[in-house]
Amino acid sequence: MKYGVVANPEKKECVRFAEYVIKKLNPTVEERTAKVLGMEGVPLEDMDVDIIITVGGDGTILLTLQKAKGKILGINMGLLGFLTEIRPEELESAIKRIEEGDYHVDRRMRLKIMLNRKRMHDCVNEAVIHTYEIAKLRSYSIYYEDELLDDFRADGLIVATPTGSTSYSLSAGGPILHPYMESFVFTPIAPFNRYPRSFVLPAGRVRIELKDGRKNLLVLDGQESIEIGGDDIVEIEKSENYAEFIRFEKSVVSRIREKILR
Repeated sequence: MKYGVVANPEKKECVRFAEYVIKKLNPTVEERTAKVLGMEGVPLEDMDVDIIITVGGDGTILLTLQKAKGKILGINMGLLGFLTEIRPEELESAIKRIEEGDYHVDRRMRLKIMLNRKRMHDCVNEAVIHTYEIAKLRSYSIYYEDELLDDFRADGLIVATPTGSTSYSLSAGGPILHPYMESFVFTPIAPFNRYPRSFVLPAGRVRIELKDGRKNLLVLDGQESIEIGGDDIVEIEKSENYAEFIRFEKSVVSRIREKILR
């Protein structure tokens, strides 16, 4: 089994634990992590491993999945860690179980994002379009399978996967979906006038047009922001690539209950 390691380089405790992982497993080390440790590393895009051990929180996982290929074993060094699987002290037992084949792979739908027909990074949680300036309403049109779903004014729009339904979309008033569904959640951000909290539709082709020509930001999984406006068109559909996580417990319902509902 070939391992890689990616840590949040801005947190000392993550870097220290990554150093421990390196001594234990001699994995391929991502270049930003390696730089903090004074080592040679490889870019995320070039990691050729079976399992990537991430040391940090969900943000570290989302950034890793944007660029690297491999199953994720997330070590939670953050606050919630909804996508992570183990605590630092569980690493040795987790590796033992992996080597014995005592685990399963949790596959999650991702979003394929096209901006003016150019492919962006896939999203595990959500793609967000929001106003460039705070508290400035913008006008949007959403098309689903080439049919107009709605025109509306708001501070923005969240298009989330079922996995992402427990993230930003939930904070904006959206519903919780079972993560194995293959659906989209459309949740407006601070819409003008009364408006349904969300639309939940089967994964299909979505097109979002900006109606007033003013600047917006397209934010991908909270990791990448792209300025858009004018005639820019964002198209979204289910990606052919799935995110894959190493899991030891099979109940996603208990994860939702323990991480979100308590």
